[in-house]
Amino acid sequence: MMRFLPILAATMVCASVAALHAGPVGYGLPEEMAAFAPGNNLDVVQANCSGCHSSDYIKTQPRGEKFKKNFWQAEVTKMIKIYGAPIDEGNVGKIVDYLAESY
Repeated sequence: MMRFLPILAATMVCASVAALHAGPVGYGLPEEMAAFAPGNNLDVVQANCSGCHSSDYIKTQPRGEKFKKNFWQAEVTKMIKIYGAPIDEGNVGKIVDYLAESY
């Protein structure tokens, strides 16, 4: 045990010196390259959806007539129940309507 004390002491000194020289790390987020499509209730969508993902995520979802209101209802429900999105029940219909009309 005694022969490990110098190694332990040296390790602690190195860690202390490194901690003294450490500083905060700054980073910049990339500029948003996409935007939500214009439409009714856009403000509700931006307030409830953009905190977790960009508009690019919505643009990658399937398109077409069978991917309208029922599809978006299921997606919003999944975001709430599976991913824990804190969306008020009163905003669910507004978000679904916006998505069905705009995408």
